Amino acid sequence: MPIGPADSMAVPRFAGPATFARLPRRAPVDRVDIAVLGVPFDAGTTYRPGARFGPTAIREASRLLRPYHPVLDVSPFEAVQVADCGDVAANPFSIPEALAATERAATELLQDGSQLVALGGDHTIALALLRAVAGQHGPVTLLHFDAHLDTWDTYFGAAYTHGTPFRRAAEEGLLDPAAMTHIGIRGPLFSAGDIPGDEGLGFGIVTSYDVADRGVAAVVDQVRQRIGGRPLYVSIDIDVLDPAHAPGTGTPEAGGLTTRELLGILRGLTGCNLVGADVVEVAPAYDHAEITAVAASHVTYELVSLMARTRRDT
Repeated sequence: MPIGPADSMAVPRFAGPATFARLPRRAPVDRVDIAVLGVPFDAGTTYRPGARFGPTAIREASRLLRPYHPVLDVSPFEAVQVADCGDVAANPFSIPEALAATERAATELLQDGSQLVALGGDHTIALALLRAVAGQHGPVTLLHFDAHLDTWDTYFGAAYTHGTPFRRAAEEGLLDPAAMTHIGIRGPLFSAGDIPGDEGLGFGIVTSYDVADRGVAAVVDQVRQRIGGRPLYVSIDIDVLDPAHAPGTGTPEAGGLTTRELLGILRGLTGCNLVGADVVEVAPAYDHAEITAVAASHVTYELVSLMARTRRDT
């Protein structure tokens, strides 16, 4: 029988340790089906720092999450064993060392049979997570929610930053180029060549305005047809949301998705072969009334619930 969250009718939500959704840590459980792993690292940021405090903020905001998901009809913490596996001790002064530590931690969890949802941290960490996931599943298709492409080559000569992880992942053969999609892209670019360069890697783009014009259902249908039954990795930069919905992030862009649109698209992935995910770029120093952290905690809950439902039904 899985060990679930603390009973909120016995222990108030504001009491006790701030694990994700008040779940047990790794130590008390004999197995972990879905692991929540923090990666408090932000040395790859190019504008406002602070995402190293993201995992803590997401966990704190997740205290209010409840155990039953009525839309997906799953109680994720009863269906499978979910645990908060703590934080990676990522070197704050060395990006290569931080990536290596993150890859090791993720690989260890995946080798034990866990599925992984990581809490960032900046988007640089996605490269390490993709290395670990591809090591278990081979090249994966990527569904990337973001205001930005994150497929640039270098920034101030640096090849490993939060704006370059998916170019490096493509170069390393971690991604399936037949079915990769960005959702939520918007805002100015560095040059007219950015989009063709991104397309050359195999990405399709659904802008935030496409979502607004066409609706969630049409976007979900397009994405699902593209993904098919391929192993799927979902990477969510919280700045995919409009700053009205997520002010606490390092590189905000006007004109983004609503929280409702993001949750709707994620719920449309029910039944997809979701093998890993991350939620990144929550920078609580710029947040107001925990708006961003609350959004990120609910996004994480959606991802955990999707994984739990698939495990329950297979």
